[in-house]
Amino acid sequence: MTQKQRAKDKSTIIIILLVVLLPIILFFANSDSISLFDNKKPNRLVNEKSPYLLQHAYNPVDWYPWGEEALNKAKEENKPIFLSVGYSTCYWCHVMEKEVFENDSIANLMNEYFINIKVDREERPDIDRIYMTALTAMGAEGGWPMSMFLTPDLKPFYGATYIPPFSSDKGMGFTELIDQIHTSWVNNPKQITSAGNKFAELLKESSKHEMEKSPLKKEIFDLAFSNFVESYDNENGGFGESAKFPLPYSYEFLLMYGDRFENSEADNIVLSTLRKMINGGIYDHLGGGIHRYSVDKYWRVPHFEKMLYDQAGVSSLLINAYLSTGDSIYRKPAEKTLDYVLEKLTSEEGGFYSAEDAIGASVEGTIGEGAYYLWTKKEIDDILGSNADLVEFYFGVSQQGNVPPASDPLGEMKGKNVLYIANSLNQTAQKFKKSEQETEKIIDDAITKLYSARNKRPRLYRDDKIILAWNGLMISSFSKGYSAFGSPKYLDAAKKSADFILANLYDENTHTLKRRYMDKETKYEGNLADYSSFIQGLLDLYEASFDQKYLKTANDLALSMISIFYDNEHGGFYDISGNDKSLLVRTKDEFDGAEPSGNSIAILDILRLAQYTDNKDFTEKGKKSLDYFSGFMSQNPNSMANMLRALSFYLYKPKQIIITGDPSSQETQSLINTVNKRFIPDKIFIVASKVDDNSLIPYLSSIVTDKTKPMAYVCENYTCKLPVNNSVQLEKLLDE
Repeated sequence: MTQKQRAKDKSTIIIILLVVLLPIILFFANSDSISLFDNKKPNRLVNEKSPYLLQHAYNPVDWYPWGEEALNKAKEENKPIFLSVGYSTCYWCHVMEKEVFENDSIANLMNEYFINIKVDREERPDIDRIYMTALTAMGAEGGWPMSMFLTPDLKPFYGATYIPPFSSDKGMGFTELIDQIHTSWVNNPKQITSAGNKFAELLKESSKHEMEKSPLKKEIFDLAFSNFVESYDNENGGFGESAKFPLPYSYEFLLMYGDRFENSEADNIVLSTLRKMINGGIYDHLGGGIHRYSVDKYWRVPHFEKMLYDQAGVSSLLINAYLSTGDSIYRKPAEKTLDYVLEKLTSEEGGFYSAEDAIGASVEGTIGEGAYYLWTKKEIDDILGSNADLVEFYFGVSQQGNVPPASDPLGEMKGKNVLYIANSLNQTAQKFKKSEQETEKIIDDAITKLYSARNKRPRLYRDDKIILAWNGLMISSFSKGYSAFGSPKYLDAAKKSADFILANLYDENTHTLKRRYMDKETKYEGNLADYSSFIQGLLDLYEASFDQKYLKTANDLALSMISIFYDNEHGGFYDISGNDKSLLVRTKDEFDGAEPSGNSIAILDILRLAQYTDNKDFTEKGKKSLDYFSGFMSQNPNSMANMLRALSFYLYKPKQIIITGDPSSQETQSLINTVNKRFIPDKIFIVASKVDDNSLIPYLSSIVTDKTKPMAYVCENYTCKLPVNNSVQLEKLLDE
């Protein structure tokens, strides 16, 4: 749920409380603030590694992590469970902690009435998905923090998101709510048990995913496209008329659709939206990177949190937009976003961290949403001197601030400015009677100075968890960045992350994965998204490095993924292994959210691998899975944009591009670069001379090589056109 939506539901007293409590939240922006807890008694969460759980380790609530101890205690004492699910950079999670979980009186009641369990949704997306499904089945709006009440056998009977501490004319407060639940449990437990049974049954029914199948054909793509056109905001880009999210996988589908079916309208939707996005405040013009979403329809005022999966998705989209157009307007923010991840979200070991918080501190020490990123006009004047007026015109800076009250319901940004491109380079140059080249240099110099000044502010809280699925997505983007831009640091980052994961989260004997790494601890078995996203990362890394170990590992993991998650009866992949018997159901993730659905990536993975290995079982399971989800795609194609990309790969068959010759030679590299500089949505790419085991790519044995010069083959469905040996000829082949 967006900040704007939630703020509308908050009473005046909550707004006052926020103003009083926000300075305390500095703890989340300053790792040295542990002294705040010196006189507090820790609870069981103090032994956890999750930053989110550790944020609650000194609450007076007797929190348990999800596990046997808590679940057994609930059964032994016949107490209902209060399940609180959130994540470390969640704004309203922070607020509910301060208002509710830090309140001694409320905590005493919670400890008396319930077994209280805290879950980090980023560590346990399986738990989050199950109970979020239950919450929406109850008619509530989904979001975080998620506050669920369960029977001792884990069946949900009541749920909400943020709940204020006390009742008001806006609704019931947490204190009154838990009193009522306790009274009902003591006096009429059968009624609560009956409600729990009802919602548990609804969960089981929803997990069956039964829907009539539809033909797998182009009309599904056309329906998705027409739906996107209908909801497209022609004036501002993006979809809808309120808060806007980046949605990179929707735009990736449209870019593919435009290329495959020569549809310029699809291309225009993507490119126009990207221009609005990278001109807006949702893009960090100083440090690079994309914020979580825009609270307005103009992409201007963001919710300032930065998530790793957004950096991966948006940078990959920008790279493809650059390859599709050759326009550097997309290249620069792509590189700055990748560089942001290298600078701010990369561990010394090579893994990528999860997020940076939205709550930060300004130069005056003001704590609040976006404070780290906001500027007064005076600050900019003092830093830039005589060039301030030009830069302020370009970025829309004003004395009174440029954040509309509607975008700042709590008044935290009053008098402050979000940097966004309010006036073009040409407009700015004309106004100040300078050349565009001179104007651009002034702006670039100003960005360097402002970024340096911003870096002196108290650093943002960073969630240092290393999540496998998100690292897989980021490995993909760095690999694509290297192929497109040729910068070795991007390939190094992709390889270092992949090698870190293989050393720390991968069991080479069982070919299985763990989900989370934190402070040298690995924990939680990998779920479908972890396997599928990492396999995707390995495949993209192979096509950037041509190091066969990444292709072999991807193949091994795909076999494990099928063994652990594949539904042999119906097709499709379950999200979880089924080993954790405490989970009520095994779900299948079909719809994209902030991340692409695990099934969409998994299906595309095995279809890609089938093109390398000629493994017919991969193709059959990919086809069966697409058939299984075909009804959903026909009904909700826009919510399954990444699945549509897998469907395109299946229906239209990719180009199989094979280069022979010494990979270190200039001639061979020229052929490789010809492929890398083009937008080819569906392809596999092999440099044959770097393959030391033909058994993994069996059809390579039929490729004729010329030892005197490199050759390029372009094949489809294992049928190759005559080879060529120069870039001009290869361009023509790729155009056919």
